Amino acid sequence: MGVGPGDPDLVTVKAANLLAKADVVFVPVADSGETGRAEQTVLFYAEAWRVQRVVFALHDREHTARREQAWDAAAAQVGRWFAEHPGGTAAFATIGDPCVYSTFTYLAASVRDLLGELDVALIPGITAMQDLAARSGTPLVEGREALALFPMTAGADRFREALERGDAVVAYKFGRMLPETLAVLRETGRLDGAVYGAGLGLAGEDIRPAGELDPDAPGPYLSTLIVPPARTGRGGAL
Repeated sequence: MGVGPGDPDLVTVKAANLLAKADVVFVPVADSGETGRAEQTVLFYAEAWRVQRVVFALHDREHTARREQAWDAAAAQVGRWFAEHPGGTAAFATIGDPCVYSTFTYLAASVRDLLGELDVALIPGITAMQDLAARSGTPLVEGREALALFPMTAGADRFREALERGDAVVAYKFGRMLPETLAVLRETGRLDGAVYGAGLGLAGEDIRPAGELDPDAPGPYLSTLIVPPARTGRGGAL
């Protein structure tokens, strides 16, 4: 299930109802052990004794053998729970939406490989781009505009291509690449109007025009960038 970008108020009613009744709620955490954003959100709705951490190599940005091993270990943990609790209901909480750059995709596939037939229901969640658009009053798309959702881990060249098409662009996963991201925005003339957000809905949230960011400093991994197209006439920023 998707539990939104971090603000517990943005968990859907459907997700909250499942969190209240699931026998166990699995949450992804990094191998460094800190409480993840999904876990922080889940604890508003589920008792701690029903929450189990599943370790992923979240800090590995490339598809590595270490990430594969983490997926296998996580699937084995979830598979053991189902073996010990036949007929039980398990939930897996992921920030944002389970179908958008989510660790859930890998886990579900691996658990299915272990258990075979498995009844899986997906509950959508509010994404960071929707939250940032609302908090900053920035329309994502209007009329016939197209929207590109882009992970900066795919490289600056592909990001540049998306910007040069003139469409609305949303960038994820660019924290350590923030200086490079800003440089491409400047080179393509798309820096003006771009909006940056990090820690959305949390105490230290940071929302501001991208042009105000330090061009030489990296940002948090869970950052979001909205680059609206040039707009004239009716519409535009609210």
